[in-house]
Amino acid sequence: MKKTILMLYPNDSDGKDKIFHEMKNEIEKRANLNLELVNNVVDIIHRLKINVHICALIYDWDSMGMKIPHLVSKINDFLPIFALSLTHTAKDLNLSDLMLNLHFFDYISYEAEDNINKIEQEINSYYKKIIPPFTKKLIHYTDTNNYVYCTPGHLAGSAFLKSPAGAFFYDFYGPNIFRADVSVSMQELGSLLDHSGPHKEAEEYIAQAFKSDRSYIVTNGTSAANKIVGMGLLREGETVLIDRNCHKSITHLLMMCDVKPIYLLPTRNAYGIIGGIPKSEFTTKTIQEKIKRANKVLKNNHKNFKKFKWPIYAVITNSTYDGLLYNTNYIKKTLNVKNIHFDGAWIAYAPFSKIYNGLYGSYGKALKNKTIFETQSTHKCLAAFSQVSMIQIKGKYDESNMNEAYMMHTTTSPQYAFVASAEMAAAMMRGNPGKFLMSSSQEIAMNFRHEIKKLNRQNQKGWFFDVWQPSKIGDQAKCWPLKNNEKWHAYKKVDSNHMFLDPIKITILTPGLQNDKLTKFGIPACIVAKYLENQRIIVEKTGPYSLFFLFSIGIDKALSLKLLSVFLEFKREFDANLSVEKMLPNLYSIDPVFYKNMKIQELAKGIHAIYQKHRLPEFIYKAYDVLPDQHFTPYEVYQHRLKGNIKKCNLKNLINEICVEMILPYPPGIPVILPGEKVTKESETILKFLLTLCEIGKYFPGFATEIHGAWREDDGEYYTKVIKKLD
Repeated sequence: MKKTILMLYPNDSDGKDKIFHEMKNEIEKRANLNLELVNNVVDIIHRLKINVHICALIYDWDSMGMKIPHLVSKINDFLPIFALSLTHTAKDLNLSDLMLNLHFFDYISYEAEDNINKIEQEINSYYKKIIPPFTKKLIHYTDTNNYVYCTPGHLAGSAFLKSPAGAFFYDFYGPNIFRADVSVSMQELGSLLDHSGPHKEAEEYIAQAFKSDRSYIVTNGTSAANKIVGMGLLREGETVLIDRNCHKSITHLLMMCDVKPIYLLPTRNAYGIIGGIPKSEFTTKTIQEKIKRANKVLKNNHKNFKKFKWPIYAVITNSTYDGLLYNTNYIKKTLNVKNIHFDGAWIAYAPFSKIYNGLYGSYGKALKNKTIFETQSTHKCLAAFSQVSMIQIKGKYDESNMNEAYMMHTTTSPQYAFVASAEMAAAMMRGNPGKFLMSSSQEIAMNFRHEIKKLNRQNQKGWFFDVWQPSKIGDQAKCWPLKNNEKWHAYKKVDSNHMFLDPIKITILTPGLQNDKLTKFGIPACIVAKYLENQRIIVEKTGPYSLFFLFSIGIDKALSLKLLSVFLEFKREFDANLSVEKMLPNLYSIDPVFYKNMKIQELAKGIHAIYQKHRLPEFIYKAYDVLPDQHFTPYEVYQHRLKGNIKKCNLKNLINEICVEMILPYPPGIPVILPGEKVTKESETILKFLLTLCEIGKYFPGFATEIHGAWREDDGEYYTKVIKKLD
């Protein structure tokens, strides 16, 4: 890799340009260096923004002074800057200037070869500074060309080169990914399971970057991270407090541990967007009432009944899937539970931007008599490989128990590239480069929001997409509070200073729903999602009339403009009422006979009519208002499964049956039934909601609703698993 140096020539021609020319010639002689000349300060900033391989800058101090270093440091405060001067003295610098990575050369004592050698030394120091410890050791190890007689069997990729198929695979990835795939036998790299050596250094490095007391690297996702935290804390018979909007890995934790769950119930709106758990749910009084009610229900249903106790562990999803953040300070202060676990899968970037202060789990100092855990899907919103996650901890905990739980869920043969990418995700967010990454994604997201709103206003007599956000968002990115007297969020009631919308999580609204009511004209979002898919644009989540997009640090202006242009193209083609075959060729190919001669507006009208017939917004409200009865704990149900005490049940016949599966319709991606729960007449709306979602696929091929925990058979009916007989 060539190292790029920027050079800005002096403004005058009093002989200084000759010195710069000599430096230019010396740099161009060196095979490992690349030189780019710039004309002014604007050029410098522009190049730094578009070329991250720049590793040094040379300029004339006498004409520019401290202006350039201060501007450059806002983008990259690690970058070495070299100033040539005749007039510089220490008196010219103040304390903040001395903190910059600024080096001086004197025109009088200048010597081209020697000075470029010094610049190369500083460039090497620059890379040592920005490359984190484990990655540094891994790179060094792969460069040593060791002769190994241990796992992995491909031996640095050589096995692949002995096979035609393997050689293709090797060429696709390149050599380094295979050379860095090494055995745990390499003691110089330490141990992930023992948290020793460079692995320990990596976790300490991450903890420092995230301002945590302790960090764990998890190489098999936040699904594993959630189980590690829970299994490191929970004893048999304990009561746990669980966000009903939990990830399915939390349900799996409940199936693995003999504990008793009680649930925190979030709100939602007609779009199916989760509105968070109300403040009252976190109070001691409400939790006592939940325990009392749970004891009563289980006592009536269970002959081996054991009482619910005060919970020692609570799980809260923050942020929600749709980008809503809690005022976590309120939760930590109010919730009287020893161990509070924030599932922060979607907000690993929060510590690196001030707009999220107070809105993520590990923010602030450790609390007396409470321990805060935050699990983060580093791969979702930061730059890490898929499966890479982290656990951040604030406060005291039993490290021995946590480490044992960690080993239960971590392979003894971890992929070291995953470990390096976790550490690198933290390295990228350090200092001003991280702040610049965050501010760039926020700026692009804000511009996109404003563009959608502008186009929406210009189409008042027709239609256009809208954005789910406050009416006035301003120009600067911030987390907007949900207020009770505002209609945009569509929640019936919200608590003040409790929930906030993340600016980089963008929900686009399609026509069809207004003020909780379905309108005469509508374009269900599933149709738009199919269109986007044909344009190779993948939507993160689709609701009945909403599409969710994540503007993470990998987003750029070109991607944003592409999405905007595709929305405009969809409107043009929809208004022209093109055929389904032309607009949605992938959908058409599923059933050409059914979609033959069908126009796009006919398709939209048909699906919208099903939503109207079944009053979908009303069902979304009611389906989550009442929880099914808990007859068994998830752990007990799993034991029934292992014993084979289960049977298949048509979803239509689910009333008074005890569910074995977690049933989660997508959209909206929120569990409605958890293992061990029974749908009764009081909670029958849940079943009606599920059957409504199933009906869409029967009428329109290609639009079948995905329901986790249920499956569709050849007869077109949906089935799930229930308890066969009670013990």
